[in-house]
Amino acid sequence: MNIFLHTAIPFPSPFAFPKISSTIISKPVKACAAVCCLGLEGHGNSKMSEEMLQPVKSVQEKKHNDIWQLFSEAWQNIMFLNNQRMVAMEELDKMKRENEILLDRIEQLEMKKQNSCGKDRLFIKSDLLPRIDSMVLTGMISTGEAAGLRMMILDSKVSVADDFSDIHHKNDAELLAELRHFSDKCKKKCFHIVHVCTEMEPVIPVGSLASYVTGISCALQRKGHFVEVVLPKYAGLILDEVQGLREIEAEFYSYFNGQLHNNKIWTCVVHGIGITFIQPIFHSSFFSRERVYGYADDFERFSYFSRASLDYILRSGKQPDVIHIHNWQTAIVGPLFWDVFSKQCLVQPDKLALCGLEPSRLHRPDRLQDNTKTHLVNILKGGIVYSNKVILLSSIHSKGLIIRSLSHGLEPTLAIHMDKLLVAPCGFDDSIWNPSTDHYLPQRYSADDMKGKAVCKVALQKHMGLSENASLVLVGCMFSEVSDVDLENIKALVWIASKKGVQFIFMGLSKISSVALESLQEELKDDNVIFIKEYEEAMSHLIFAGSDVILCQSFDDPVLQVLLKAIRYGAAPVATNLVDKQFRLIIDHDFERTNFSQYISNVFGSLSLSQAIDEIVRIPRFTF
Repeated sequence: MNIFLHTAIPFPSPFAFPKISSTIISKPVKACAAVCCLGLEGHGNSKMSEEMLQPVKSVQEKKHNDIWQLFSEAWQNIMFLNNQRMVAMEELDKMKRENEILLDRIEQLEMKKQNSCGKDRLFIKSDLLPRIDSMVLTGMISTGEAAGLRMMILDSKVSVADDFSDIHHKNDAELLAELRHFSDKCKKKCFHIVHVCTEMEPVIPVGSLASYVTGISCALQRKGHFVEVVLPKYAGLILDEVQGLREIEAEFYSYFNGQLHNNKIWTCVVHGIGITFIQPIFHSSFFSRERVYGYADDFERFSYFSRASLDYILRSGKQPDVIHIHNWQTAIVGPLFWDVFSKQCLVQPDKLALCGLEPSRLHRPDRLQDNTKTHLVNILKGGIVYSNKVILLSSIHSKGLIIRSLSHGLEPTLAIHMDKLLVAPCGFDDSIWNPSTDHYLPQRYSADDMKGKAVCKVALQKHMGLSENASLVLVGCMFSEVSDVDLENIKALVWIASKKGVQFIFMGLSKISSVALESLQEELKDDNVIFIKEYEEAMSHLIFAGSDVILCQSFDDPVLQVLLKAIRYGAAPVATNLVDKQFRLIIDHDFERTNFSQYISNVFGSLSLSQAIDEIVRIPRFTF
């Protein structure tokens, strides 16, 4: 087991018709003159000659009129046919457009259906595992059989959803009988990963960790692995997207402060991920508070949860390949696993003794002793020391820079364990924020073909009532919190850019930012400056896609990831605090390493808004 810390037809001219008629009539006129000459010579009677000539003239005039009528009718027929052809071509174009719209709609429905089917399958698969946990806790099956059944569900080549689509209508005995019957089917190898953490979107979205846990869990499950998450059962859980929440009717005890304490276990599925909530009974106040973090007894609260999580994993008979722990709150799972659970012993005293660790063995420089305040233990240091891999969440910093300057006193520890360290962009789910697959966009695009971005820009301008001109520079601004300093910087940036006809779209990402932006709206009354009062998911995607520049409160944004979204959607990121200052943006991990993204990060990361606008005007539409 491994521990991871985180066509037009040419028609004859009607003016040619008299010329054609004149040519045809000239021949009989000459013949008539010859007859007259013969008459004069032979008879000398001019009156008689004129009388003889009249019938000939009548015949010729009749022929002339008939021919002219035929040509007129032919011309009218040609014009009618041409009009009919034009109507037919218009109808054909209309049918083609309708067919394209229909095909696009079919494609969207197919994708929606596939996603829905995928979620249903993940839900059934994830829902089976907690049912097995319940069977173990109630004594229906042994931990050994439970492990085998779990592997069967995880590894089966035959879709579990096809055989267990109606599991909610079966009791545990019926389900167990079918699971045992199903156990002879073929299986494939995958990893079982358990996250022990303190937040997760959308049930308890506190910060960057919440989106990271959800994003990495979904990504791993798409690759065929099975992922579970263990969380405290907070009083303020958001259950809108939770499926199948239920309490396991069984007693479950965990160790804390020298005693065993009873807990309630709740299970559910979110985005196809199996979730287990641990709810203390005696220490019920631990997770029934207004906030998640920031209390004097946070160590007690989260060490209780960490120990209870490991007790639950052991008691339910789970044998995960990876236990993924996050931040200092659950970092103590590392030493707990190796010093307690791997040896199955319980020892006493001080704070570490609350959850069964021996302080004298761990209060050492190579283990939990803090590098600066040596009389204290550093729980996060323990997570690093006792983990197989350590994931550092950072959007823009390199591993070396984090160790040297951003490790909060853990430099020596991180340097010793450098081979364990991995840098990952925090909380970024590229399956949602991807312009080549984004269903919110009127036309999708990619780094290799940016034509769709211009379409998105015009669509955004039209929707916002701005002048529809792809050559105008459009700046998107989205903030979660807006300080007085931010407001002053934004006003300065807008006043400078407005002289160049730059368009701005502001959207707040929270109630706090929306209120702050309302005051800004009163000061910046300009037809080219638009404010959106409430956050809209679809509009946020269109703003990233349609904007040339995205204003960022900070390049190091662990929660919203505005920087990475801007680069992904082909918008130049500019920080609000860069009016005349210079800043170098560096992306050291492997995210979005394309010529396009490298150009944006290397050039625009060091430019002010005014300089970025000049660069965009100089090289329009980023042609690469």
